Amino acid sequence: MGVTREEILVLGLTAGVMGALVGGLMLGVGLGLAVNGAHIGWLLALPAAPVAGILGYLLARRLAKRLPATRL
Repeated sequence: MGVTREEILVLGLTAGVMGALVGGLMLGVGLGLAVNGAHIGWLLALPAAPVAGILGYLLARRLAKRLPATRL
Protein backbone atom coordinates (compact mmCIF):
# COMPACT_ATOMS: atom_id res chain seq x y z
CA MET A 1 0.00 0.00 0.00
CA GLY A 2 1.52 3.28 -1.11
CA VAL A 3 0.96 6.87 -0.25
CA THR A 4 -1.55 8.61 -2.45
CA ARG A 5 -1.40 12.07 -3.90
CA GLU A 6 -4.32 13.09 -1.70
CA GLU A 7 -2.43 12.13 1.46
CA ILE A 8 0.58 14.20 0.43
CA LEU A 9 -1.68 17.20 -0.20
CA VAL A 10 -3.37 16.75 3.17
CA LEU A 11 0.05 16.46 4.82
CA GLY A 12 1.12 19.80 3.34
CA LEU A 13 -2.08 21.54 4.35
CA THR A 14 -2.04 20.06 7.84
CA ALA A 15 1.61 20.95 8.41
CA GLY A 16 1.01 24.50 7.20
CA VAL A 17 -2.06 25.09 9.32
CA MET A 18 -0.66 23.48 12.46
CA GLY A 19 2.64 25.29 12.05
CA ALA A 20 0.95 28.63 11.57
CA LEU A 21 -1.34 28.15 14.57
CA VAL A 22 1.29 26.88 16.99
CA GLY A 23 4.07 29.20 15.81
CA GLY A 24 1.76 32.19 15.66
CA LEU A 25 0.39 31.53 19.12
CA MET A 26 3.87 31.17 20.59
CA LEU A 27 5.05 34.31 18.84
CA GLY A 28 2.00 36.35 19.85
CA VAL A 29 2.02 35.34 23.50
CA GLY A 30 5.80 35.65 23.74
CA LEU A 31 5.93 39.12 22.22
CA GLY A 32 2.98 40.20 24.33
CA LEU A 33 4.83 39.19 27.46
CA ALA A 34 8.10 40.77 26.29
CA VAL A 35 6.42 44.09 25.45
CA ASN A 36 4.88 44.18 28.92
CA GLY A 37 8.29 43.75 30.53
CA ALA A 38 8.30 40.01 31.22
CA HIS A 39 11.55 38.80 29.73
CA ILE A 40 10.36 35.19 29.92
CA GLY A 41 8.28 35.99 26.84
CA TRP A 42 11.40 35.72 24.69
CA LEU A 43 11.55 32.02 25.59
CA LEU A 44 8.28 31.63 23.70
CA ALA A 45 8.87 34.11 20.89
CA LEU A 46 12.33 33.04 19.73
CA PRO A 47 11.72 29.30 19.11
CA ALA A 48 8.29 29.85 17.50
CA ALA A 49 9.42 29.25 13.89
CA PRO A 50 11.55 26.15 14.57
CA VAL A 51 8.75 24.56 16.60
CA ALA A 52 6.33 25.20 13.74
CA GLY A 53 8.74 23.53 11.32
CA ILE A 54 9.29 20.54 13.60
CA LEU A 55 5.55 19.83 13.57
CA GLY A 56 5.59 19.55 9.78
CA TYR A 57 8.67 17.33 9.94
CA LEU A 58 7.00 14.97 12.41
CA LEU A 59 3.89 14.72 10.26
CA ALA A 60 6.02 13.94 7.20
CA ARG A 61 7.91 11.21 9.08
CA ARG A 62 4.64 9.61 10.10
CA LEU A 63 3.50 9.53 6.48
CA ALA A 64 6.90 8.27 5.26
CA LYS A 65 6.65 5.23 7.55
CA ARG A 66 3.77 4.05 5.37
CA LEU A 67 5.93 3.97 2.26
CA PRO A 68 7.14 0.55 1.16
CA ALA A 69 10.83 -0.10 1.83
CA THR A 70 13.01 0.20 -1.27
CA ARG A 71 16.49 -1.11 -1.84
CA LEU A 72 19.18 1.02 -3.42
